[in-house]
Amino acid sequence: MSRKLPATDVAIIGLGWTGAILAEQLTRAGLDVIAIERGPRRNTSTDFPTTYVQDELRYAIRNDLFQQASQGTLTFRNNSRQSALPIRQFGSFLPGNGVGGAGVHWNGHTWRFLPTDFVLKSHLESRYGKGFIPSELTVQDWGITFNELEPYYDKFDKLCGISGKAGHLNGQIQAGGNPFEGSRSSEYPTPPMRQTYGPTLFAQAASALGYHPFPLPSANISEAYTNPLGVRLGPCTYCGFCERFGCGNYSKASPQTTVLPVLMRRPNFTAQTNSEVLKIMLSRDGKRATGVTYIDSSGEIWEQPAELVLICGFAYNCVHMMLVSGIGKPYDPVSGKGVVGRNYTYQTSSGSTLFFDDKLFNPFIGSGALGMTMDDFNGDNFDHAKVGFVGGASITTSITGGRPIGHRPVPPGTPRWGAAWKSATRDNYQSVMGIGSQGSSYPVRDAYLDLDPTYKDPHGRPLLRMTFDFNANDAKMAAYVADKTAEIGKSLNPRQIVKSPPLGPYSIVPYQSTHNTGGAIMGADPSTSAVNRYLQSWDVPNVFVMGAAVFPQNAGYNPTGTVGALAYWTAEAIINRYLRDPGPLVHA
Repeated sequence: MSRKLPATDVAIIGLGWTGAILAEQLTRAGLDVIAIERGPRRNTSTDFPTTYVQDELRYAIRNDLFQQASQGTLTFRNNSRQSALPIRQFGSFLPGNGVGGAGVHWNGHTWRFLPTDFVLKSHLESRYGKGFIPSELTVQDWGITFNELEPYYDKFDKLCGISGKAGHLNGQIQAGGNPFEGSRSSEYPTPPMRQTYGPTLFAQAASALGYHPFPLPSANISEAYTNPLGVRLGPCTYCGFCERFGCGNYSKASPQTTVLPVLMRRPNFTAQTNSEVLKIMLSRDGKRATGVTYIDSSGEIWEQPAELVLICGFAYNCVHMMLVSGIGKPYDPVSGKGVVGRNYTYQTSSGSTLFFDDKLFNPFIGSGALGMTMDDFNGDNFDHAKVGFVGGASITTSITGGRPIGHRPVPPGTPRWGAAWKSATRDNYQSVMGIGSQGSSYPVRDAYLDLDPTYKDPHGRPLLRMTFDFNANDAKMAAYVADKTAEIGKSLNPRQIVKSPPLGPYSIVPYQSTHNTGGAIMGADPSTSAVNRYLQSWDVPNVFVMGAAVFPQNAGYNPTGTVGALAYWTAEAIINRYLRDPGPLVHA
């Protein structure tokens, strides 16, 4: 039997980037907000002090900051002919756990998607013709344009103090920045990070080949900064403990270092931690959410009535919440009908590793987003007419930190243990440089999320089932980009170049990327999207879905910058439009 709590204006499921931004904006507008977070409360000063946060075994190997399979898992298969089995230990991707979510442990790459990414289907058809897009791809437009979202990108950049150099400012191309980016309304809040040897070499080589390198946009900021909320961040110390770690220096933008110090002090905000939302409660006709049901750490179940429900969890957890709550029509890959679970995508990566005899890179001097990058082969920045695929990738050399357990680059053929392995580790530790890529992931009909018919969680709910494999289009793109990384690497005359092997079947085991996207996608047509352009459910208009789950397909970048911009976009729509006239913001 559940116990009923007093009603609130807004119930937020999850307190990561999107939950924190929405809560800050809505409490500022005078609404009472409760955020319900499955994991623990996490604070910078107490949870990530510099005296012990650089514990690679605890955080990078044992994954202390991440969701554990015992808390919540999903089943996986490559295709519908296989039987999906539960994931017992997360490997390929690592969803966050606790206040701050994945915003605590991210590397800090902070991108704006290309203008063509938002109108992908119509752009490709306009440039190459109606029949150009491979028939198996289900790409579509977002229902929003870059120019509409740009002011909200600007808000997120300034919240975080992002370090970088504009390449396209107020319609004018700027030297030293990314000439392919959409026009920005202002320069980055802080200047680029100081580059170390490896990224500097990459930039020189790329420039000599006629490409356009620029500093990687970084949430590990280059100098002291005070954001618009009055929260102060400090300059990065290049300690090399970003990915999988919290930042005790207050240098990496996270909810803890940008939003929560203000939000937590507001009397109209409550954070209910160590509590899992079980479902969204609906009215009898299923057309309105009445609140949420959650279970606390003692096992007691509560009903939290609310006028608005915002789903702000990790991407596929948002999809699971919609499915178990009965919001939206589940996607059926056989008929192609339905929307919730449709267009699940990931990130497609490739690259080259360079081994040198005459160069030392000091990899322990690093940061999550320290590097130089280029967009010459990203999106549709190059002619796709004869390459046999669509999509592309950003190409980057970044120095994330030569941590002693994880950073062990050795040439192919080296034994996996013993004296020869130790010797190879010693000889190559400081003389290896990587040129990697983050590639687009475009959807196909048989990559999707649904409820597993066999396995259930401890609360009796069906587990989410993931059906995914790398498709032929994305594999061709990854191979093409890998060749480009090798081309740049060859110009530096390394002893050996090891290029990524061709993409094989997707494996859930080795870490690849936590950039899971899609499943509750946005769009202009309710028959092909779960939420409208304001991220509002087509079916239950007082439910909004946040995060990368709404991406119709993934681009050649980290998703966080776009996730943050969309959070501000939706917050403004709720405050200025929905609250004045509750109901659908877009009429189909």
